[in-house]
Amino acid sequence: MQWPIAYVGVFVFVAIAYLIPTQDAARILGFFPSPGDSHLIIHCAVADTLAQAGHNVTVIATKPNVNPKAKYNYIYIDTPLLPPSFLKNFVNQPMPFYKRYPMLLKEVSKMHNRTLWHPEIQQFLHDHGAGSFDLLLVGYFANDFHVGLGAHFKCPVILTFMVQPIFYLNELIGNPSEHAYVPTVFSGLKQPMNFWARLENYVIYLFEYYYMGPLMKSTAQKYYSYNFPASSGYPSFEEARRNVALIFANHWFAQGPVRPHVPSLIEVGGIQVKEKPDPLPTDIAELLDGSPEGVIYFSFGSLIRGNTLKPDTVHIIFNVLSKLPYKVLWKWGADYPGNSSNILFKSWLPQTDVLAHPNIKLFITHGGKGSVVEAEYNGVPMVGIPLFSDQPANMEEVRQAGFGTYVPYADLTEESLREAIEEVINNPKYRKAVREFSEVYRDRPMTPRQSVVWWVDYVLRHKGAKHMQSPAVYLTHWQLMSLDVLGVLLAIAAAVVGLLIILWRFCITKLVARLIKTNGVNGTKRNAKKSAKVE
Repeated sequence: MQWPIAYVGVFVFVAIAYLIPTQDAARILGFFPSPGDSHLIIHCAVADTLAQAGHNVTVIATKPNVNPKAKYNYIYIDTPLLPPSFLKNFVNQPMPFYKRYPMLLKEVSKMHNRTLWHPEIQQFLHDHGAGSFDLLLVGYFANDFHVGLGAHFKCPVILTFMVQPIFYLNELIGNPSEHAYVPTVFSGLKQPMNFWARLENYVIYLFEYYYMGPLMKSTAQKYYSYNFPASSGYPSFEEARRNVALIFANHWFAQGPVRPHVPSLIEVGGIQVKEKPDPLPTDIAELLDGSPEGVIYFSFGSLIRGNTLKPDTVHIIFNVLSKLPYKVLWKWGADYPGNSSNILFKSWLPQTDVLAHPNIKLFITHGGKGSVVEAEYNGVPMVGIPLFSDQPANMEEVRQAGFGTYVPYADLTEESLREAIEEVINNPKYRKAVREFSEVYRDRPMTPRQSVVWWVDYVLRHKGAKHMQSPAVYLTHWQLMSLDVLGVLLAIAAAVVGLLIILWRFCITKLVARLIKTNGVNGTKRNAKKSAKVE
């Protein structure tokens, strides 16, 4: 009679032991001040992956939890983000890029500073100091002054980013630019580049590294000095930046461009895509299952809402989609633009699960990288209406790869949108190309989630893994281009040439003096002979 009780006791002990984190479980803080859900989905996927692996993960974010089933502890900070009026003007008022991005940087930096000074954040920092966490994850969006939190907790920092690294993040970890054959993120260019493409890429590179780079760095320096002053014992901004151990980028080399990376840049493209889709809500499942002819999925992401766009633009889109001979699943976070029997409006949709359904025929997207990646992963062709940031470049890559096409937001008309949709739906080459790429994209030695777990554990095992850090992070632009070395070599060459000129002049002077002296002596002798003859 005692054996069953013993068995139960052992079972309970094992179950409790399984639920208690192991000694290797690290205390990890995720700080994700994201202005939109699309960004947060990427960051939270990394955090949940680590929580699933047994780590004790706490997430602080400025949007409600996008993954209620996740195993991390979630702290939602209700703070003002980007004002709707700013987004509306940013999308609808065309302006030169050299004005557009400084304006975005200014507004985003103010948002990040407000977040850091939120009373709940300040209380959290008061209650948690050095040693409270073993690792800090920072969701990056022009907020690198937040690396000062790593100095506050005295732990390594890992950045998570939504796309392939922009120039500023490459510089942060010493990743080479290789602008001769690697297009910048915002150029819209694709490898291989001809001479004119390389010229355009070089001009953009100069703008990014010598205008936007210093502007971003000076802005971050200002907010870092304000929030993490040296008088309070914090290290310099440069030292805090060098505490970044890794960057997880939502990118995979198969997407292009092909380029070298330093060891601290880890590609985890598709980290947000579920390896096994969740069941769809009943009404969505019924719509998709009951439409063997195919369904068009429309979404402009989480940051852009219906009232962000011009009313005329919204009506153009509605007029085209309402007349298509297909069902349309339309994610729309505002007042619906109209009623149509073929359109189902939803304020929210589980995008990765929707795109995984075999009856999705076309994805109409704003071209955000997360959306593009999810479509590529699931083999769904696209029609894009890119608005700003990296979206035009993303959709140009989609077009050049043959996965779809796009209509620029400024050029959108009913005719242009209808033609783009009909071209992609009726031409099988787009679906064929993106499905072939889907197979390539999924073929990896480790899944994105496995990569995240392995590399985080590696950083933890090696106390920040400083041995992975590129020496380039300690060099200035001039040193990276070896201008100081070239300057010394030119100075030596100039000194040698100067010395040779001096020696040449000295020799010429001596030679001339000798010739003059010789001629003078010979002249005197000739004159003496003439005088002797006369006598």
